[in-house]
Amino acid sequence: MIYSGQAITVADIGNGIAELKFDLANESVNKFNRSTLGELMAAVQAIQSAPQVRGLVVSSGKSVFIVGADITEFGELFSHGEEEIVVWVKQANEAFVAFENLNIPKVAAINGIALGGGFEMCLACEYRVMSSAAKVGLPEVKLGLFPGFGGTVRLSRVIGVDNAVEWIATGAEKRPDAALKDGAVDAVVEPAKLRDAAIRMVEQAIAGKLDWAARRAEKKAPVQLNMMEQMMAFNTAMAVVLGKAGPNYPAPKIALQSMQNGASLDLDGALDLEAKGFAKAAVTPQAHALIGLFLADQAVKKASKAHEGKGAKTIAQAAVLGAGIMGGGIAYQSASKGTPIIMKDIRDEALDMGMAEASKHLGKLVEKGRMTPVEMGKVLSRIRPTLNYGDFAHVDIVIEAVVENPKVKTAVLSEVEGLVREDTILASNTSTISITRLAESLKRPENFVGMHFFNPVHMMPLVEVIRGAKSSDAAVAATVQLAQKMGKTPIVVNDCPGFLVNRVLFPYFGGFDMLVRDGADFQAVDKVMEKFGWPMGPAYLLDVVGIDTGVHAAGVMAEGFPDRMKPDYQSSTQVLFEAKRYGQKNGVGYYSYQPDKKGKPKKTVDPTTYDLIKPVVAERREFSAEEIIARLMLPMVNEVARCLEEGIVASPAEADMALIMGIGFPPFRGGACRYVDQMGVAQYVELCNKYAALGKAYEAPQLLQDMALANKKFFA
Repeated sequence: MIYSGQAITVADIGNGIAELKFDLANESVNKFNRSTLGELMAAVQAIQSAPQVRGLVVSSGKSVFIVGADITEFGELFSHGEEEIVVWVKQANEAFVAFENLNIPKVAAINGIALGGGFEMCLACEYRVMSSAAKVGLPEVKLGLFPGFGGTVRLSRVIGVDNAVEWIATGAEKRPDAALKDGAVDAVVEPAKLRDAAIRMVEQAIAGKLDWAARRAEKKAPVQLNMMEQMMAFNTAMAVVLGKAGPNYPAPKIALQSMQNGASLDLDGALDLEAKGFAKAAVTPQAHALIGLFLADQAVKKASKAHEGKGAKTIAQAAVLGAGIMGGGIAYQSASKGTPIIMKDIRDEALDMGMAEASKHLGKLVEKGRMTPVEMGKVLSRIRPTLNYGDFAHVDIVIEAVVENPKVKTAVLSEVEGLVREDTILASNTSTISITRLAESLKRPENFVGMHFFNPVHMMPLVEVIRGAKSSDAAVAATVQLAQKMGKTPIVVNDCPGFLVNRVLFPYFGGFDMLVRDGADFQAVDKVMEKFGWPMGPAYLLDVVGIDTGVHAAGVMAEGFPDRMKPDYQSSTQVLFEAKRYGQKNGVGYYSYQPDKKGKPKKTVDPTTYDLIKPVVAERREFSAEEIIARLMLPMVNEVARCLEEGIVASPAEADMALIMGIGFPPFRGGACRYVDQMGVAQYVELCNKYAALGKAYEAPQLLQDMALANKKFFA
């Protein structure tokens, strides 16, 4: 053994070849933490002291190669300021440069995921062989960062400026065919042949059949483009990147500037610029928020594991009551992830609609080459449409997805409970109706939970798992497990009107209604909130959700929380509902809609909207962007705090992730709790006090007042 550590070993495997293997002790994956970086330098020094080593294979002892840097460890560094971050990045880079400078050919055997720092390790090698089951990429922009271990420098020289910009600015994970086409890897082989292929490539380099020294020299030199070619390449790329990223995501722009300024420099000079650019990105509020989201996602996964540990049974056979768009979406999601499902309805037309919904989604995958027609057929065969309860005695869970009416749901749930096994779980896909209330008619309320999918099911990642007053840990655990198996992120919440997501969304709509009542132009409000970062403004969102759906849900919220969600005026939304303007579903709401060339509804301004709502709104006047943002965001954020106070949601991390995944809260702001942290809790409470005259929804909850006095944050 040439070197042995807790993360890295180097062993002589004969014929002058050594194998440097990453295998981080007591971890399921390899990642670059402080100790691994230290061991990399020590391993390089050991190889330098082993004259028999004439070539090196870099491999992994785990199913992944290296997933990247340990952001839970390095994230703390980002609060220390740019200068300290630059020092740290340069120190980390010393290990990569020392490795690259080993005067022997080096081949990376990429067996699984190699992302971020993991792929930067591969780029420090002269050659890369990739398993057909692996993925590579530099996804740091998704954390508000960009590669800092030499990724921007080496990739530009390995695959060219145009390709490198696309890889880095999008942060996309690349499959083997794409990586090979771009020149990021030199060969793709079957997993079983990977190590042998890497060894053969080292042997060819040692024998002089591959000019590995020229490969290394190319990475150390400036980009092989003259100044005019560089300017054209980067200026074109900058326009495209800025158009896609927008002003709220600065990391891609900083990355491109670093790459452009370093293109005419050698490796050392370009790495120095990369370190400074990385530090500049790392201290932005966007990086702080996006890293926080990454950590929140880890917290949500940890919470799901904790729930699963409370007696989750395996769901082998599911059923959904109610076909149509929602039922068909649930059936598709279940079947596509491997769980067979019975789809029951009382009408053939509904079953046809449900199967058509599933077929539509699968057909698009076939069109994109992500699924074969044979595979599509197998998925569809896992969905069994039926008009009767014939096989319900064998199902493990029944997901009720009928009309949002408590009487109908109660009747359907009571009926099916008598036809299934005593341990079968019943779950209601309700968005507003109390789970505790629905359980009152059931004989086994401990087996009943809420399982709230968001529409469209195949696109929305969140599932709210709602615990009623009598729901058992085992029922919650099994539902969490099924949601994960279906490819969703489950967040467990306690029962209340609207649960978590809708409960906090409707105060936002309430703020919008009040603003329009007071003379704001709904189009101007939409533009401000879209610039704030929402995918669509509140008027447009109401049209997409359905104004009839919104009015129904608002009524539930008003009944549950009359002190702050029951308006004492007629809103513009209510007027449009009474005029049967329901939004996209019937072509007219706040806006009017016509199909575009692809058949999707295209929004246009409808002057008649202003005529309809004129009797219930004040004379038109302008509001500042700051006031519009405050009047919409304060009610929402305050309600999130109340949900934490009441234990509706267990943690700020889960609350933030639910808003990001459920209603499109701007990711670069990190969620409602991190939004307050970044503003400063005391400053946020002051803002609440400024608008408190508007009503209870604007008053800072006690939790926030206490935090402000104690100078506390949601996230340390």
